[in-house]
Amino acid sequence: MTKVVILCGGLGTRLREETEYRPKPMVPIGGQPILWHIMNRYAAYGYTDFILCLGYKGHMIKDYFLHYRTQTSDFTLRLGEQQPIEYHSPCREKDWVITFVETGEHAMTGARVKRIERYIQQEAFFLTYGDGLSDVDIDALLRFHQNHGRLGTVTSIHPEASRFGELILDGDQVSAFMEKPKQDEACINGGFFVFNREFFQYLKDDDSCVLEQEPLQQLVRDWQLMAYSHPGFWQCMDTYRDYQKLNEIWKQGQAPWTRKTPDAAPQVKHSRVLAKGMV
Repeated sequence: MTKVVILCGGLGTRLREETEYRPKPMVPIGGQPILWHIMNRYAAYGYTDFILCLGYKGHMIKDYFLHYRTQTSDFTLRLGEQQPIEYHSPCREKDWVITFVETGEHAMTGARVKRIERYIQQEAFFLTYGDGLSDVDIDALLRFHQNHGRLGTVTSIHPEASRFGELILDGDQVSAFMEKPKQDEACINGGFFVFNREFFQYLKDDDSCVLEQEPLQQLVRDWQLMAYSHPGFWQCMDTYRDYQKLNEIWKQGQAPWTRKTPDAAPQVKHSRVLAKGMV
């Protein structure tokens, strides 16, 4: 099974109202951490083998999953019994396999990915940030990656506001990075990647290694990075306003990331993509 790597270690400084007390992936949307929502997106397509790259307050993510059943279920506790807990509801996530990896308190995104290399044995793996939700078709994304035969795939989306650096496309081929967008109609990397295992050769086991800088830039120079265009929903949680927006979408019962995409829409060609900042 293709493994899902999720970056969970950043400080989340632009969301200090919440991240002062917990890591950003644990900030709740509709009562559950945004990390849980991201994992559910992949699980809807049958990808339930996760690797979490931990850093800032990573112990809180471990504690959440170690006590997940008791936190999310009704149960009866019998003190002094050999089997003291009787759960009264099934565990929907019973097939999930989660590997927790301490990748460094101050490590950048590239270093975090490099430090989980030993847990990836398959030819390809998914990678995403722990702070973005989308209704991207995960199966279609993987098929696109397998069909083009390059080492990496990024998912391009249209943001409501351009806050990130720009990535120039030639069709689906990524041809260059730029720090700031030159036009509002450009797209950004929505954080849903697929990489072949050879991509680890582009990364360094050094805290200063930033995925979005030299590793991806070198991949571009080698003509090994392609872009999968997603015209649907995408929303990151960089700021408190983003946090409020996602919770409002959930309250209205309109969370598109909870619905599996039936069939992939035809690829939409873009000329520009923006590169999302580190998490």
